[in-house]
Amino acid sequence: MTPQTLDRAAIARRIPHSGTMCLLDRLESWSAEAIHCTTATHTAPDNPLRTASGLLVPNAIEYAAQAMALHGGVLAVEGSVPSAGFLASARNVKMAVERLDDIAGLLHVRARRLSGDARQVFYEFDLTDSEGRAVAEGRALVVLNTPLAMEAPQ
Repeated sequence: MTPQTLDRAAIARRIPHSGTMCLLDRLESWSAEAIHCTTATHTAPDNPLRTASGLLVPNAIEYAAQAMALHGGVLAVEGSVPSAGFLASARNVKMAVERLDDIAGLLHVRARRLSGDARQVFYEFDLTDSEGRAVAEGRALVVLNTPLAMEAPQ
């Protein structure tokens, strides 16, 4: 993996999320096939995904999706606009905890590209705590360059 790191501001310039919705704090390493990010935003009281019940573990999928978007951003040709994409499905998701905000320390977010082309990319992902304990894992399909249909106002 490439040791080139990015901070939160540089990450926000490469994904479609900014402000508190940019959930990743640091890009630790990446290669053509994989990415590893860390974050402490899961403990932030102003995390936009937090509910009255806390930051529930299904939100781990959004953390993984942002790592996948960042992976596309770092792989894009310098100066080009990365492909627009959206998460089409999450499969075989396993969750080892109930809440993310109960996890002390950094959250490690990893994604590995399994296959893909100009229209879609298939990733596997996992999140672990700072001790390496499993938080969540699964697979996700990202569809690229597909404009979403907008309904005309009535």
